[in-house]
Parts: sequence; structure tokens; C-alpha cells
Amino acid sequence: MKQKLKRWIFRLVGKDPEAVVVVFFSGNAELCRRMEEEVRRLVPDRRHFTVTPENWPAMRRQLRHYRIGLAPVLLTRESSALRRAAYRMAPRRILAYNSRLERHHLRFDLATLLFWRGVPLDRIYLRPWWWPGPKRERSTASAEYRVLEGRACAAGRRRIAVLSPYFPFPLAHGGAVRIYNLLRELAREFDVELFAFQDGLAEPAPVLEFCARVVLVEQPRYREPRWSTLLPPEVCEYRSPGMQRALADERSAFGFERLQVEYTQMAAYGGDILVEHDVTFDLFGQIARRERSLASWWNYYRWIRFERQAIARFPRVVVMSQKDAELLGPAARSVVIENGVDLDRFRAEPEQLGQRLLFIGSFRHFPNIAAYRFFVENIWPALREKFPEMTLTVVCGPDHLQYWRAFSEAPEPPPDPRIRMLGFVADVRPLYVEANLVLVPTTVSAGTNLKALEAMAMRRAVVSTSSGCAGLGLLHDYSVWIADTAQAFAAGVATLISDDERRAAIAEAAHAHAVRHFDWAALGEKQRQLLRSIL
Repeated sequence: MKQKLKRWIFRLVGKDPEAVVVVFFSGNAELCRRMEEEVRRLVPDRRHFTVTPENWPAMRRQLRHYRIGLAPVLLTRESSALRRAAYRMAPRRILAYNSRLERHHLRFDLATLLFWRGVPLDRIYLRPWWWPGPKRERSTASAEYRVLEGRACAAGRRRIAVLSPYFPFPLAHGGAVRIYNLLRELAREFDVELFAFQDGLAEPAPVLEFCARVVLVEQPRYREPRWSTLLPPEVCEYRSPGMQRALADERSAFGFERLQVEYTQMAAYGGDILVEHDVTFDLFGQIARRERSLASWWNYYRWIRFERQAIARFPRVVVMSQKDAELLGPAARSVVIENGVDLDRFRAEPEQLGQRLLFIGSFRHFPNIAAYRFFVENIWPALREKFPEMTLTVVCGPDHLQYWRAFSEAPEPPPDPRIRMLGFVADVRPLYVEANLVLVPTTVSAGTNLKALEAMAMRRAVVSTSSGCAGLGLLHDYSVWIADTAQAFAAGVATLISDDERRAAIAEAAHAHAVRHFDWAALGEKQRQLLRSIL
């Protein structure tokens, strides 16, 4: 009876009683097409219409006879007449998609406002602990830890511990490379215990060959809005009762005498040596100066406040370059231990002629995403047109699409048949061998880049921005080609890819510089000397 009455009422007003789905192409055509395909899979039993700018006049008349049950639209920063039409025709039936192709039903609430402002879907329902209303999710952190036994301890050797925000194997990014190699160097003189957070499955066997003990703690799941705390959110992400308990228990069980803490966000645990892989407030200061937004200023303020307080509590602070030491000032009691490269593993090999470019940068570190976008959006189009045989290989690291969506406004990088995108690569040496030129187009950066050092060790010329090779002591057009604008960077790539002798000369000078200054064996002695001085 109810259905009959419903059909009779809708016939009376001249509309079909069955609700239809109307997809509004209110943005990028390719994203809208993918949105339409997903909606058809989600709602297969309804009649579907597609509205585009071209067919809108005819569709506007046709849709008068239908009741709209669902109106998917694409949210963009640009104004759209079709989006406004959807709001008028079906204000309570809008299924909004963002540029990452995440979807959310629009309503008059805070979550909708955040989604419209570009906040990722998995964060629009997060509320801080002090929020008066109910919370949808809460942060969780394990109180447990597990201990793995490694190499046997030797009588008479001093015991030290290293605390890391991640397990340094496999060698998926520069930070893991540094920690792994310096742990190995430390183990030549000390019995070493490694404390690390575990996110997924770790591969402990290679590290247990030289570490006496490894303590693993499940990484906390931090579910607070990133703006809501005076501490930087990266610091909150690693607050763990399990790690605090492990450090306290193992100090007596293993008996380590000194604790070295890797990364500024781990400084709240306290210790004797803080390793600043980069001066984080410098990185966020660069971003604040470029973006000039409230969010970027807030991030910069939180980091400079926390980092200044953190370095004051540590007897020694390790930095990657003299530039970083000057940023921290004399009060930091800083010691420069540069990033390095394994010269036994990264052996120089002859270059094969070609036009093959290589970019290595894990997308888990957002400056690498910014660098890739800067190159592909501003530099690659000119090179692509001028050099029809040129190709680009990109090593993005594990779970690169997850990090890409978190730091960009697209579901994945735009496809290009001449760009090869690779995730985690266990051994990057073959990629250096096949490359003719290595790119470091970072626009914001702190610390020093290990990918530049690896290229130098493999005797491959590097084209870099000033920030990409900062702290390495390289000279423009002698051991590196430095360019900071898109036009200059494209010109540098074009110059070196066209001049084999010039490219080879730069590569040879860079290789000699790496051999003189960045061997892990020499840097390991610096690290051991630092520990001797505070023991």
C-alpha cells in the first residue's frame, strides 16, 4: 500500500517514482570518469545518468522527470557550475569525492567542513582528547615488548644502547642506511642493544649478526588531529608505555651505560646523545616561508619550541654537517658525524651511453614527494619534448601510494610511459649502473642526502638543488651541477646528458670526494670516539 501511494504521488508531480543516480563531472575529467566507474559498482541496481559540461543543457531538462537519490560530485578548489547545480537539485543526496578519490556524504557538520577543506578521509572524524563531545577513535599504544638475542657479549666490552623510531632493515631509506651502518661500526668496540619500534614485520637477522640484543615495541597508533597539541604530532606518534618500560627494564637487565637517541621526535625519552638526522625546525621553517599559512607557521613554532628544549637536555648532539651545527648554535654541544656510503658495496662501474635519469627518494619522507612533483610538473615536460629517448626511473620506497595520498591531492602520480615507478627495491645498485644521470630536485630539505652520496660512490653525475646537496662540500660544475629553478635544472640536465665528457668529469670528481670524506669506516671511528668521550 505504501509503495502504491508513493508511485501515485510521484506520478502526480510528474516524476518517476524510482530514485536515480546522477554523476556530475565537476572537475578533472579522468578523476570524474573513475568516480563514475566506482559509483556504478557501488550502486548497480539503479539507473545512472552522467552530467558533463557539454550535455548539461539537455540533461537539465531530462532530469526534471526524475527523483535524484544520489548525486556524486568531485570537490575541487575551483568553482564549478555543475557542482552548484548538484547542490540545488539534491542538497541532501551529495556524495562528494576529493582529488584522492576518497568519498564522503555531505552534511551540515564539522566532518563535512574538514573534508571540504581537504583533510584526508581517515582524519576528518578525529577529535582531541579534550574535545567535549564523544570521540570516534582513540590512540592506542602497547605496553608490551619483545627481546631478541643476537651476537654474544664479550668480556670487558662496554655496553651501549641505541633507540630508533623504526627497525633499520631492510635499507629502504636513508635513515635506515645510516643507522644500520653505524650500528655495525659501533659493534666493533661495544656490545650494542637496539631499541626500535616495529610497524609490520621486521627482518632482524642481519642486525642480530652484530647487535647483542634487539628490543622491539609495536608502533603506537596515534589518532589525534595534527593541529590539536602543543607538541609536534610526530613526537606524539612515538609516545609508548611499552618503550618506556623496555628502556627501564633493560637498563638493569642488559646494563647499558649510555643511550643514543636517533631523531628529534624521540628526544622525549631522554638519553646521552641525540642524533639530529636533520634539524627539523629548519625544514619546517623553509615550508613556513614558502607557504605563509597558519598551519605551516603552527608546525614551525611547535618544532622550534620542542627542538630547542630537547637539545638542551642532551650532553651531546650529533648533526650531519657544519651547517646544521651552526643552526643549533654553541649551546647544543654538537658533534658533526656526516652521512656516509659503503664504498665496498657501492663500487663504481662504467657508464653505458644513453639518456636514463634516476630519482631515488622514499615517499614516506614528504620532501621527496615535493621534489618529485617539482621535477615532473615543472622540469620534465621540457626535457620530455627535447629528448624523445629520455626515460626516468623513480624509486619511491614501500607503500608509496599511501604516503603519496597523505601528502598530495591525487590518488597516485600521473602515469607516463617514459617514467618507471618502483616501490621498495632491495638493491638499488643495478639502477645506478644503468643510469646516466642522478637527480636530487629537493625544494625543501634538511640534513644531508644519502642518495647523492651513493650516486657519487657509483661514479654517476648528479644534478641537484642547493638544498639537495647541502653539507656535502660539492662545487658547481666540478663535482655536481647545482640548479634551483625549474629552467636552470632542465638546462643542467640537458647540458650534462648531451656532453658525455663533461658528465664523466663531474662524476669522477664527485667519486674522489666521496672516497676522501664519506666512508662509513672513517665515520664509524668518529662515532666510537664520541662514545669513548662520554663514557
